[in-house]
Amino acid sequence: MNAFTIRDLENLSGIKAHTIRIWEQRYNFLKPRRTDTNIRYYTSEELKAVLNIALLNKYGYKISHIDKMQPEEIRERIVALGNAQAQQERLINELIQFMVDMDMERFELLLDQHISSRGIDKTITQLLFPFLEKIGILWMTNHINPAQEHLVTNIIRQKLIVGIEGAFSHVKMQQTVLLFLPEGEHHELGLLYAYYLLKSRGVHVIYLGANLPLKDVEFVANLKKPDFLYSHLTSVANNFSFDKFLHAYSLRCPSHRLVISGQVAQQYRKEVPEMVSFKKSLAEVLEFVAGLH
Repeated sequence: MNAFTIRDLENLSGIKAHTIRIWEQRYNFLKPRRTDTNIRYYTSEELKAVLNIALLNKYGYKISHIDKMQPEEIRERIVALGNAQAQQERLINELIQFMVDMDMERFELLLDQHISSRGIDKTITQLLFPFLEKIGILWMTNHINPAQEHLVTNIIRQKLIVGIEGAFSHVKMQQTVLLFLPEGEHHELGLLYAYYLLKSRGVHVIYLGANLPLKDVEFVANLKKPDFLYSHLTSVANNFSFDKFLHAYSLRCPSHRLVISGQVAQQYRKEVPEMVSFKKSLAEVLEFVAGLH
């Protein structure tokens, strides 16, 4: 059984922790348990309930009305939502639920159906990356079973590679971007998404992959002289120091501009070296890609 904190529920559903506590007091769909140290936690069933209830509430249903619905009625109302954005959010929630249940057959089937009807491009941008942004929080806090993470990661990696192989642009950019993950970072999906975005735009990409010593990055960067280096940090190993990495990078690659996106960059509050910049949202990543020429 997965155990989720109230912050997990907040990050995945978009509902503030304060509101979730109010729901607990007033309604019946949330009954948190407590650890031996009196910290409340929620089951996977409660996580799924909050995702569904939050979606209906966002698109016009009152919580007091939802509380009286049976699970099947909630499901029917969600499927019937007419807003396109609501349906996209429903599918992302379903991916989360399938992951929690380790139902990889339905997880992959949902992706394949979306690829068949909407294409790999829309599936990557509308489903996979928003899903990864939400799930990245669970990976960082270790509130997800490693087996679930590996199963999901392998499926998404396959879809992203298919998308990368099929990505094509009639316009060929002059700039080159070198993609890598530093030692201690093995979560490759965000970097593969950046690869897909860049290749779709016609940018030349040098892909070095995950868990790479900085001396190897330095060697290739000096040899190939890319316009930018790019890294997407989702959840690094416990012995990884982001401060030390930035300092070492500034010493080894002082003339190479480095762009960093991902959860680690979003949460960093200190001053960064001159040649390093952060992209703290998908919108900023897309703006960076669009600005290449």
